[in-house]
Amino acid sequence: MGAFHEGHLHLMRTAKQEQGTCAVSLFVNPTQFGPNEDFSRYPRQEERDFEMAEAAGVDWMFAPSVEEMYASRATSVSVSGVSERWDGAYRPGHFDGVATVVAKLFHIVGASHAYFGQKDFQQCAVIARMVNDLNFPVTLRFIETVREADGLAMSSRNAYLTPEERALAPALIHSLRAIRSKVIAGAMPSDCISEESSRLAALSFQLDYLALVNGTDLEPIDQLEADARLLVAAKLGKTRLIDNLSV
Repeated sequence: MGAFHEGHLHLMRTAKQEQGTCAVSLFVNPTQFGPNEDFSRYPRQEERDFEMAEAAGVDWMFAPSVEEMYASRATSVSVSGVSERWDGAYRPGHFDGVATVVAKLFHIVGASHAYFGQKDFQQCAVIARMVNDLNFPVTLRFIETVREADGLAMSSRNAYLTPEERALAPALIHSLRAIRSKVIAGAMPSDCISEESSRLAALSFQLDYLALVNGTDLEPIDQLEADARLLVAAKLGKTRLIDNLSV
């Protein structure tokens, strides 16, 4: 959705290196924002984004208007199950908007491979289910989250943080890493999650969720599995942050 940072550029460079030709879509998608979310103030810097993408080796930029993408909104794509918990519960309709616009982009661009960052792990799971269930002829590549030096997951929304909030924000990944270490050492996940939830609340985070889930269907689990993953979403001031970590 633009406001490119090193996380986006890493995806572009990886796609270019692995496939030889890279196309990037740039579209702030209105259908994945709720009524009280930040669509109107979401950072937009199209000219700078074009320059950054070109420097990263991108061959094609697709930057449509809302009118071009949504001449009609009569049809939408809904991925049941994996989209319903976590962000799906806190942001009703969000993943329908994501699935619909990604389906449209796949059809328009005709890519053989599509690259996504794992920072929004639930989004990756929704897209993977859609591609599998609807037989899209595209290979998905989910790339590890790119982080700042202090561990904070790179995000366009980090620009909303005040200096004081920015200093606190890495506590999210620190909590995930602490839970992972304790669970691997044999502690009960629920106890670790409760402890870190209290610590984050004391630091002024407003948690939406902090959970250990199965990495495929995102159902909550209470013991380690091969693809177990921690998910977290929290508000810090007016900024909503998400992160995840493989366990």
